[in-house]
Amino acid sequence: MSSAVPIQNQQASSVPKPALGLSLLVVATAQLMLVLDDTVANIALPSIQRDLNVAASTLPWIISAYVLSFGALLLFGGRAGDLYGRRRVLRIGLGIFVVASLLGGLGMSGAMLIGARALQGVGAALVAPNVLALIATTFPPGKPRNSAMAVYAAMSAVGMTVGVLLGGVLTGMLSWRWVFWINVPIGVAVLAGTRLLVEGQRSAGRLDLVDALTGAGAMVALAYGVTRGGEHGWGEGVTLGSFAIAAVLLPLFIWLQTRRAHPMLPLALLRDRNRSGSYATVLFIGAGLMATFFLLTQFMQEVQGFSPVMAGLASLPVSVGIVLAAGISSKLLERFSPRAVSVPGLLIAAGAMLWLSGLSAGSSYAGHVLPALFLAYFGLGMGFMPLTLTAVHRVEADRAGVASAMLNTAQQLGAALGVAVLGTISTVAANSRFEGAGRILQDRGVGAEATARASDAMTHGFAAAFMAGAGMLVIAALVVGTTVTTRRAEAAPGVVAAH
Repeated sequence: MSSAVPIQNQQASSVPKPALGLSLLVVATAQLMLVLDDTVANIALPSIQRDLNVAASTLPWIISAYVLSFGALLLFGGRAGDLYGRRRVLRIGLGIFVVASLLGGLGMSGAMLIGARALQGVGAALVAPNVLALIATTFPPGKPRNSAMAVYAAMSAVGMTVGVLLGGVLTGMLSWRWVFWINVPIGVAVLAGTRLLVEGQRSAGRLDLVDALTGAGAMVALAYGVTRGGEHGWGEGVTLGSFAIAAVLLPLFIWLQTRRAHPMLPLALLRDRNRSGSYATVLFIGAGLMATFFLLTQFMQEVQGFSPVMAGLASLPVSVGIVLAAGISSKLLERFSPRAVSVPGLLIAAGAMLWLSGLSAGSSYAGHVLPALFLAYFGLGMGFMPLTLTAVHRVEADRAGVASAMLNTAQQLGAALGVAVLGTISTVAANSRFEGAGRILQDRGVGAEATARASDAMTHGFAAAFMAGAGMLVIAALVVGTTVTTRRAEAAPGVVAAH
């Protein structure tokens, strides 16, 4: 995806040209690895479920644990890098990510795998903002830095496609465990290459661990409450307790930000309606991006019987739609306001979701899934691109980095909550038609009649989730239409909108 990214106005240290090439390889590989892990595990979910006997209601957490901890700690990771050295924090993050990937591949239960994924997200949150900042300190202004930024941004789009294909190939030809183990040699190589990156100046201040814990805790409690409520009921004790924790921690986090001289989240950023509207909309878009992919990969494998490799290939329209949307929306923004580009895109995505809500067990890939999948991601891309600029519109240069990090945080948290909410809707709707449909599809020896009923129930669940997703994106279009009123989207000084 495109993202608005801060480019600090500081001179990079003198680095020989050959070393710049290797530094670019390190930066690109690190970004690719992080984005890849957003999607690589989706294809492996049915295999993980069969091997570890994971409940259908638990599956969303294998995805959500990563994106939730990643998104919730991004601001913390960026602040830690500013204070203690970006290269040092980057190395710590890479070490955590590699260890977590090793543990994920060794996972013997759903709980262990979810824990490893959450730990991966912690490592990713320490790596992502500091890789970005180290571009400014390593590459000199002008063509070298612009080229590095272009490669960095391209990895975000390529990572989604590579994650889909790599997840399918590794799961189909080796084992789902290699979806995680592949990160170990890559992460070690990147870690070795970080010596080429140039450390910048450190900032004054201190790290407020309480702020990070309250903010992250609120998001985790909220997502867990949504998932738990769908499985055990909305009046169940643990569900209500999770919502109560979120209701306490979120206001506490906001209050703490008002008391800090150097807050992790400057609340003044949210006073501009264009910016706050952009963040709110990106939450919905992040939910649509990840939840649609999560549901469709299961439908193709569980109901349509696709192999992991075939499911990976069948998901390629995701990247095609996003790439086309990036090019088209960039041109349109030269003539039209962000709202005029974003709203139609979101409505196209909502229409595609509505189309997917008509899925049946006998729906064809070419006639139903393929065109709807392409349109959904094309529309989501069109909706997202303008908001990368409005999120940093008229931001002071010294707050541009935080404004950009907030955009990425909103996307990651939206992805986690989207998988939790729509995954829960899918499970509840499927079980209302045929209890335990997911488990029955895992055991094809139960008989043709039971398998057919389970396929029908699972498809009903997916369709219900897509219907809810369509409504969610209509709400997002309304938010953009009423809040993002700027006629032109211009990046703040020191920010580049990378496509």
